[in-house]
Amino acid sequence: MQCFPASWDLVYAEKQVLDLNSACGSTAFARTAGLRGSYMRGIITRSWPLAFCLVWAAAAVAQSDYKVISVTDGETISGTVKWSGPVPRQLAVPVNKDPQICDPDSKKTADLERLIVGPEAGVANTIVYLKAISAGKALDLPEQRRHLDQKHCHYIPHILLVPENAVLSMQSSDATLHTIHMDGAASFNLPFPFVNRVTERTMSTPGLVHLRCNGGHVWMNAEMMVVPHPYYAVTDESGRFELLNVPPGTYQIVAWHEGWILTGKQQAYDVLTERTVERPIFTEPKIWEKPVTVNANQPSVVNFVISSK
Repeated sequence: MQCFPASWDLVYAEKQVLDLNSACGSTAFARTAGLRGSYMRGIITRSWPLAFCLVWAAAAVAQSDYKVISVTDGETISGTVKWSGPVPRQLAVPVNKDPQICDPDSKKTADLERLIVGPEAGVANTIVYLKAISAGKALDLPEQRRHLDQKHCHYIPHILLVPENAVLSMQSSDATLHTIHMDGAASFNLPFPFVNRVTERTMSTPGLVHLRCNGGHVWMNAEMMVVPHPYYAVTDESGRFELLNVPPGTYQIVAWHEGWILTGKQQAYDVLTERTVERPIFTEPKIWEKPVTVNANQPSVVNFVISSK
């Protein structure tokens, strides 16, 4: 993990700024002065406490003991995550910047995508995983969960799964300035002034990473889990999940969902306009846990029922 202000990609940001200046000319570039002015000063002065870094380093050591073995009698754990009770009202915020790009359908608001419940009560975007499994198949997580796009001012996909020490690739399909500001198990602040230019970073520390935009698009949010083993899945729009080729044994299976209740707002800095904006903040993630036994030649089924309680 990078534990000093260089993790804010100062050199990369400066290069992007210079490239933007060259491509657009000084007049157009004047609008993005925040990238080299106050923004760059903020990059230089921002740092993480040493204790935070040590905690994450210890966690990485503790969770990196997974061994890849040949699984000859593995089985499948499948199931659903369903919602119980009244479905909370969808959280949305006004689209108050770049509406021609961020709001092509003129809805006037952007969904925060924190809780998606389908017509049959299935809950999408829940991460389901096995806790403390020490050996099994190779890390064959879906490729699409380690590629992030910024499209119509949304992060796609909303939930990312990246194996430990694997590469996350990022790009922007939008003709406006976005940033990907990460905090948690990874800390980067990456500008995306050019359309479809791919940027890559290696995710070296297991754990949760929050993604936000510092380009004034305050509704943009996503969550990334950097994982030490392959037995992770994200529920689909029907709330279904599947973990394949699990070695026989007894495990704890966990359903994790990001917080979906709005608790307030925090001030953030729009690097393009050099103005303070208000970004929504949410409750902490929720976790549900169950035991599951996997036997050879016998698929297992685990269903979760979650609610606001």
